[in-house]
Amino acid sequence: MNRWQRAGWKLWWRLKSRSGRPSIPVEVQALIRRMSNENPSWGEARIANELFLKLGIQVSPRTVNKYLPPRPTRRPRGDMRWSTFLRLHAHGIIACDFFLAVTVTFRQLYVFVVIEHRSRRVIHCNVTAHPTAAWTLQQLRESIGPQERYEYLLHDRDSIFATPLDGLIAKLGVKVLKSPPRSPTANSICERLIGSTRRECLDWLIPLTETHLRTLLQSWVRNYNTGRPT
Repeated sequence: MNRWQRAGWKLWWRLKSRSGRPSIPVEVQALIRRMSNENPSWGEARIANELFLKLGIQVSPRTVNKYLPPRPTRRPRGDMRWSTFLRLHAHGIIACDFFLAVTVTFRQLYVFVVIEHRSRRVIHCNVTAHPTAAWTLQQLRESIGPQERYEYLLHDRDSIFATPLDGLIAKLGVKVLKSPPRSPTANSICERLIGSTRRECLDWLIPLTETHLRTLLQSWVRNYNTGRPT
């Protein structure tokens, strides 16, 4: 065998036995970075799903994470920290959020809760099969009411809380606080309420209908507000 043939066989076997996954195309890498920059609230799983469902490009979330643009490093801040702000203004903050519940017939219902930061008291809870901006605004009207005076309403960046809805909420006399992107713990008090509701109520009972679920949650809220340690 000639020298160039031996070199060719060595190169062929080295390429064939190379370990690890090959890199994805440069165009896909650039697309991942662009999607992340234009949608800062999207995580690696959301980007992977969008690539597959809309473009037919199948990559794993772990692969997407490799090509995400680096986040800015933490630096000393001159303004007030988020946790400090929430603690100092707890008397004037309420938080709201949606979560999903499923009936015995596999019907999906949306539960809307509002909690007061100062007392950790649930001030409103309702159920709907079709959450809309108008329905959400009405629930907030009932939550705030004419007697209570709150300064801030904290919610996440769910699509239902669009700019027009936030403008209408501001007319109720409260300032809207949106939690930072990719920061579920920023609304931790409301998230903890949702977790407690699931673990202590909905994990033990399967609602039959929307009315049944509403009755269960009303009973649970009374117990949460009066029966728990303060």
